[in-house]
Amino acid sequence: MFFASNSINAQISVNVNLGLQPSWGPVGYSSVDYYYIPDVQSYYDVRATQFIYLSNGAWIRSSRLPNQYRNYDLNRGYKVVLNDYHGSRPYTNYRYDRVKYYKGYKGKPQQSIGYRNHKSDNHGNYKSNGNHGNSGKSNNHGNNGKGNNGKGNNGKGH
Repeated sequence: MFFASNSINAQISVNVNLGLQPSWGPVGYSSVDYYYIPDVQSYYDVRATQFIYLSNGAWIRSSRLPNQYRNYDLNRGYKVVLNDYHGSRPYTNYRYDRVKYYKGYKGKPQQSIGYRNHKSDNHGNYKSNGNHGNSGKSNNHGNNGKGNNGKGNNGKGH
C-alpha cells in the first residue's frame, strides 16, 4: 500500500509541469503544442520542453538549441505558433515551414510571455544572473536591467 501511494505522488508532481509555455513564448495562446523558430530553423515541443532540429540528416530532440545558435535570443526572435499540428513530428511539414517562414521572417508583432522569477538563457534554461548566455557581458535589451515585469514590450514588436 505504501508503494502505491508513492507512485501516485510522483505521477502528480510530474504532470504539474507538463505543457507549461516557456517564458520566451508569445503572449495570447492558451494551448500550444509546437512553435517553429524560423531564424534557427528549429521546432520547440512545449509539452516535452525540447527543441527539435535537423542535424546531419537526422531530427534531434534536445533541451538546448544547437551549439551554433547558443547566443540566439529566444525572447526577441520570432516564433510561429503551429496551432494546426498535434502529432509528435512537426518536422513532417519542414519543407513547407522553412519556405513560408524563412530565416528573418517576421509576422505580426509579438510580445513574449515575459521573464519569470529567473531570467532565461538562450536555450530556455533558467539562470539567475540575466546574462542570457553571453559570456558574462551585460545584455539588458534596452531596459536598463529592470526586466519587463511581465508586461512584454507594450505592443512595440521586437
